[in-house]
Amino acid sequence: MPTQTPLELFATDDLIDEDDRAIRDTVRRWVDDRVRPEIAGWFEAGSIPARELAKELGSLGVLGMHLHGYGTAGTSATAYGLVCMELEAGDSGIRSLVSVQGSLAMYAIYAHGSQEQKEQWLPAMAAGEAIGCFGLTEPDFGSNPAGMRTRARRDGDDWVLNGTKMWITNGSVADVAVVWAQTDDGIRGFVVPTDSKGFSAPEIKRKLSLRASVTAELVLDDVRLPADAVLPGAQGLSGPLSCLTEARFGIVFGSVGAARDSLETAIAYAGSREIFDRPLGGFQATQLKLADMTVELGKAMLLALHLGRRKDAGTITAQQVSLGKLNNVREAIAIARECRTILGAAGITGEYPVMRHANNLESVLTYEGTTEVHQLVIGKALTGLDAFR
Repeated sequence: MPTQTPLELFATDDLIDEDDRAIRDTVRRWVDDRVRPEIAGWFEAGSIPARELAKELGSLGVLGMHLHGYGTAGTSATAYGLVCMELEAGDSGIRSLVSVQGSLAMYAIYAHGSQEQKEQWLPAMAAGEAIGCFGLTEPDFGSNPAGMRTRARRDGDDWVLNGTKMWITNGSVADVAVVWAQTDDGIRGFVVPTDSKGFSAPEIKRKLSLRASVTAELVLDDVRLPADAVLPGAQGLSGPLSCLTEARFGIVFGSVGAARDSLETAIAYAGSREIFDRPLGGFQATQLKLADMTVELGKAMLLALHLGRRKDAGTITAQQVSLGKLNNVREAIAIARECRTILGAAGITGEYPVMRHANNLESVLTYEGTTEVHQLVIGKALTGLDAFR
């Protein structure tokens, strides 16, 4: 009997133009050739060749690809989302490398930096020759970044930074860090070369999630920077929050990739695994699970594409990005967990990707705004009442 993939049932390719599909397919081939053969080993070892991968991703043109100028590809936002989907179908950690590079570090400099900062950093970052990280979260301030304790004070013409940032993707391999700090004039962003005296980035080990990703602490101990290190276009919390909205958009698509890979793996396994002398996929209980997951995956994909079109049109809102992040990550982790049940004991091994995806999605569920944060963003949009405090 003929079979269809879950997204073929929804005919979502009909909603994607030819250029965007071509970009997506190029990255899918790269993931198949470069990531899939190695990812189980990288995850188990808790280590990736980050600099090597960054250069390859730069050659593909996907670093900061939705930005314009400075060596970036200047693609549509939808194309960027589709790339995130393919990267996360390989592993959330690989997508995180690209998201932090392009949608946090590069975007902060692109949207809020001076012309000199853009020219100094963006071309090298687009090529993967320089890696960036984004320092906002602190050990005691995650969902409430306004309370950050990292401080920048003026000393003559210079700035002196002191503080600690936590859970920073790319931190220990970065060449440049965009660091947010309290000043006498409110929260400001700073472009910090990581070879600055007093800067260190110890890597966080013993993770059970996002193991194929570099995660670090940033320590700033009297880091002295020139006056022109500050991002001139960002003052207050709106600066870093605009960057987070940019990164969350990629997660809306990326989480669909992890869910799709989990579901396609479960379908293939159910077709080949025999139980009681017949394929596992021929049992009603299995088909009910596959059908329900396909419905949720397709709805998540349609939502992602809708938000991609709105972003390309310049009409997307931060609240809509929260809708996408909340729904798609929540459904993706539910799909990955359900797929594990279809694989049975085989599902807990590194031979199959579903448990790895489920573990990774635990982090994705939390970062760039927890489930509860996005629920409250949506609740405020509906009621006009701020319930964060």
